[in-house]
Amino acid sequence: MKTTRNEKAKLSLVLSRVLAYGFIVFLCFLCLFCFILLVLMASKSNSQLQGAFSLRWGGNFLTNLKNAWNDASINIPRGMVNSFIVAMTSAVITTYFSALTAYGVHVYNFKGKNFVFTFIMAIMVIPSQVSAVGFIQLAYKFGLTNKLWLLIVPGIAAPVVFFYMKQYLESVLPLDMVEAARMDGSNEFRIFNEIVLPIMKPAVAVQMIFSFVSSWNNFFMPALLLTKEQYKTVPIMIAQLRSADYSKFDMGKVFMFILLAILPVMIVYMFLSRFIIKGVTSGSVKG
Repeated sequence: MKTTRNEKAKLSLVLSRVLAYGFIVFLCFLCLFCFILLVLMASKSNSQLQGAFSLRWGGNFLTNLKNAWNDASINIPRGMVNSFIVAMTSAVITTYFSALTAYGVHVYNFKGKNFVFTFIMAIMVIPSQVSAVGFIQLAYKFGLTNKLWLLIVPGIAAPVVFFYMKQYLESVLPLDMVEAARMDGSNEFRIFNEIVLPIMKPAVAVQMIFSFVSSWNNFFMPALLLTKEQYKTVPIMIAQLRSADYSKFDMGKVFMFILLAILPVMIVYMFLSRFIIKGVTSGSVKG
């Protein structure tokens, strides 16, 4: 009798695991379906795409890749390099300086600390388009258009990232650790760079992903500040494809360009996601 009950319990456990893993696989398929569909569309020729819809492999993937990469009207390699420079640099400086600011506000007790925090939070609720008007006017006044660094420098001030970093520091950084490092003779920048920043790896990884994706997909500011072809980024080029005459355009090349545009985002996510998982599984810092 006991054996029968144990067998039923084991069978129930196996079935529950099978259902759980099956549900997870189904969710993964739903998440990846659009990407898989995009890969399939990028493998088809223009004539195949004009015909009936099919999920079969087209066989023209490398041809479309070559045609898109060597397109004379849209310089894809240059656009991807420009976007990567802006997105990666913005992600690095945004996360670093936001973490540094959060460290200063969290660790130090100074007059006006609450006012500083409130002021930064107030800036967070102001839409970026409101301040963009004056920023663009200054850029044109001083002849600073068509400069990639002009899209990078504003990333130093990121109230949303600062708020996230501060909340994370409050949960993982014991102030006793900072005091101990000071007693050992470490200066503040060494404490931040060698002690605090490694602790914040999961938070830094998360914000670098969000900052990279946000900067990579940014169309508003680059469209207003970048007018020369050699400085244009990927979103501007995609907008140019939307305005093209699709009846005379190679649709296989269009799908391939869209695929190339999202690959860097996926690569950055796969590279940084291991730090997120590591931070979740390693547990919090104990004071």
